[in-house]
Amino acid sequence: MTASLTPHDPPAGKQPAEDGPAVLGADREELRTEARQAAVVAAAVAVAGVLLGLLWVWLAPRVPLISDGKAVYLKNSEGEQAIGADGTFVLLALGFGALSGAVVFLLRRRGGLPLVIGLAAGSLVASVIAWRVGTALGPTTDVVAAARAAGRGVVFDAPLKLAAKGALLAWPLAAMAVHLLLTALFGPRDPEPEPHWTSGEPDVPA
Repeated sequence: MTASLTPHDPPAGKQPAEDGPAVLGADREELRTEARQAAVVAAAVAVAGVLLGLLWVWLAPRVPLISDGKAVYLKNSEGEQAIGADGTFVLLALGFGALSGAVVFLLRRRGGLPLVIGLAAGSLVASVIAWRVGTALGPTTDVVAAARAAGRGVVFDAPLKLAAKGALLAWPLAAMAVHLLLTALFGPRDPEPEPHWTSGEPDVPA
């Protein structure tokens, strides 16, 4: 004769049915929290793109142009100022990316996929914002009007351009690399499972 199970003694290996919704609700709440944090990170990083754009305008070399009254020419056809503008953007973006990746890691060591996605998306948007801010605040894009205003034989600056659009990926790539490296080196670790040693005989500990 076996004793019947009471409501206080659920079958082994089974959890009370009411635990399922509670656990699921906790998981959903945690996911919503991570999504909000990712959105904040993406917005903060994107706003930083304005600063990159201002620095790009300030530090990028200018491309000198000159007009003969009929056409506009490069004053120095062998100059490397145009390449220098792209290089300046890339170097600044790499620095901003490394800094943003480190800051996000320090503020949120637990990480998580939503946070990483927010960092990557915000970094890409920041690069686009920096590009647009730089071209808008740099020399005018109306070369004809600038040549007329400068006059014949007078040197003036060409518009600030980003010839290599791949430079827009410098910030997100640097941010992801630094964040991944810091997470691998200093991120939280899952606890190691404790080994269960036995003597080889059933129900007899070593």
